[in-house]
Amino acid sequence: MNLIQEKSLVIYKNKPAVIIEAAEKIIISVAGGDKVKVREKDIELIHPGPCALAEFTELPKGDVRGMWELLEGEKITFKELAELIYDEYSPRTAFALYMELLDGFYFSGNSVEIKIHTPEEVGMEEKRRNEKQKGQAERDAFLERFRTKTLVFPDDKKFLQDVEALAYGQTAKSRTLKDLNKPETPEEAHRVLLDSGAWTLFVNPYPQRNGCSFISAQIPVSPPPEEARVDLTHLSSFAIDNAWSTDPDDAVSIEGNALFVHIADPAASIAPDSPADKEARGRGATLYLPEGASRMICEESLPLFALGYRSHDTPEISPALTFKIILNSDFSIAATEVFLSWVSVTRLTYEEADERAVSPEFAALLAPLFVFAEANFKRRQQNGAVFIDLPEVHISVCEENVSIGRIKPSRAAFMVQECMLIAGEAAARWVMQRKIPFPFVSQDAGELPKNPLPGLAGSYQLRRCMRPRTLSTKPAAHFGLGLAVYTQVTSPLRRYTDLLAHQQIRLFLRGEKPLSEEDVLMRLAASDAAALAAVHAERASRAHWTAVYLFDKKNSVWEGIAMEKKGNKSVVLIPDLGIETQVIMCLEPEPNEKTRLFLSSVKIPTGEILFNQ
Repeated sequence: MNLIQEKSLVIYKNKPAVIIEAAEKIIISVAGGDKVKVREKDIELIHPGPCALAEFTELPKGDVRGMWELLEGEKITFKELAELIYDEYSPRTAFALYMELLDGFYFSGNSVEIKIHTPEEVGMEEKRRNEKQKGQAERDAFLERFRTKTLVFPDDKKFLQDVEALAYGQTAKSRTLKDLNKPETPEEAHRVLLDSGAWTLFVNPYPQRNGCSFISAQIPVSPPPEEARVDLTHLSSFAIDNAWSTDPDDAVSIEGNALFVHIADPAASIAPDSPADKEARGRGATLYLPEGASRMICEESLPLFALGYRSHDTPEISPALTFKIILNSDFSIAATEVFLSWVSVTRLTYEEADERAVSPEFAALLAPLFVFAEANFKRRQQNGAVFIDLPEVHISVCEENVSIGRIKPSRAAFMVQECMLIAGEAAARWVMQRKIPFPFVSQDAGELPKNPLPGLAGSYQLRRCMRPRTLSTKPAAHFGLGLAVYTQVTSPLRRYTDLLAHQQIRLFLRGEKPLSEEDVLMRLAASDAAALAAVHAERASRAHWTAVYLFDKKNSVWEGIAMEKKGNKSVVLIPDLGIETQVIMCLEPEPNEKTRLFLSSVKIPTGEILFNQ
C-alpha cells in the first residue's frame, strides 16, 4: 500500500482514475468526477503522480514501431519503455503506454511485466487486423446495399446467416439486425429475409423454431424377429384412414361378438433404450406438416411394420399386436385378449369405406363395425362424454402451391374413431388387471355451461371449457371421452407413448419384467415435452401456410359463422379455412349467424390475417 498515494494514477476497468484517499479505504475519482470505493486488486498503479484526470484529454504520440524494432529480444520495465517511446515518464505517457499494451500489437503486459512481441507475432497480428478491416469494409458495403435495396444474391446471403439463425430460433441475437437498428426478434428476422429477397413465402421456419427436425429418424430398425403369432388371416381386416395417410398403423375386423383391433408392431424390433427407441423418444411423435412428414421411426423401416403398407385395396399379410375385445350385448367390454398375430389387411380411404359399407360385396364385413360404432358412441354419451364437432380442413403444399380443402364428415372415420377408443379403454383395463406400469391418459372435468348453445357455436363453447389431458402412470377417468379409464395404444408408429405402451405389453407377454413405474414416468416426461414441441410446430406451420395461401387473395370474400362476442369484436369461424378470427362488426351477429367477411391484410412474419365485415 505504501506505493499507492493520493493523486497517483491508476487504471480502473481499463480507464484512468486518480487516488483521492489511500488510507484504510481506497477511494478513486473517475471520469466525470464520480468517487468510487475500490479494493487494491481492482486497480493497477501505473504512475505515482501527482496527476489530474484533465491531463488525459489528448495523449502524446511516440515512435512505437521504431522502438519495438530496436528492442527485439530485450527486457524492459514499464517506466523505461515509456521514457524511450515518449521521452519522459509522466502520467500522460504512462497512460498512453498502457493503451498500447491494451492494444497488444507490438507490446503487451502490464505495469509489472512487459512482453515484446516477435516479428512473427506482429506479422500474424497485422494479417489478422487487415483481414478484419477488409471484412468490416465488405460488411459496411453490404449494409449500404441493404439500405438501398440493391442486394446481390447469392453473394450477400452470407451476411444474412445470423438473421436466418434468429428467424429459425437458433439464436436470440443478430448482429446484422442490430447494425440496421431493427428489433432482434424472430418475427423481424423473418420480415427482413422476405423483404430482402433472401427468403420466399414458401420458407416455413416454425418446425426449427420449435426445435423440430424436417428430417425423419435416421436409425434403421431391424425386421421383426421370428416368433409365434396367431394366424388371423382368415379375418377381413381393414386399415382405414385419410387419402393422404402413408403410415397405416391400425386395422379393424369383427367376428360375432369379438371386435379385433390390430396394431402395427414396431416394438417387436425396437427394445427399450435401444438407439431407435431413444431417437423416437427424443422426437415424441411424428411431425405432420402440410409439406410432408418427419417421422418418429426411420422412413426406410416403415414397410416392415405399417399394416398393408405395400398394397392399397389389396389384402396384404402383416405382423400385428392384436386386441381381441369380447363385447357384451350392450357392446361394453366383457373381456380382452392381447396377443401377437398375422393379419390380412386391406387399406381403404374413408371415402372408399363409406361407399363399400353399402355395397353387396363388403356390407356384411363392414356393417357390423358401423353398428358397433353407433352403440359405443351412445354408451360414451350416457357416461357424460363431450362431443365437439367443428369443421376441419386439410392443408397440403406441393412445390410452390398451397391448397386448403374441407374434410368431409365420414361414417368410416367415426367408426374407426370409436374402435380406437374402445381399444384404448380395453388396453387400460387389461394392464390394470395385471398391474403393469403404464402410460394412462386422463382428463379432469371441465365446467360446462348448463345450457350450451346449439350448432358450431355450442361446440366452440364446449371446447373452451375443456381441461388439458394428463399423462400419468396412475389410471383415472377421461372426462371428455366419457371413459372411466383410458390409454393410447393404436399409433406406435406415430406416438412414442404408444410405442412405450407396446414395449410394456410385450415384456409382460414374454414373461419378462416390465419397466418400473419410475422408468415409465421418466420416458413419459421426455417424450411428452418433445411431442408438445411437435404440436406447437404443427399448429404454427398450419397458420403459416394458411397465411401463404391467402397472401395474394386480398379483398376475397369468405363465409363466416359467429361464435361469440369478445369485447368490441366478434369471434368468427371461417369453415373453408378452418380458422377463427376476431372482427369488429357493424351489426353484432347472433351465435351461429352467417356473415360475409372480406380479407383485408396478411402479414406472413407474424401470421396475422385480418378480415373486416
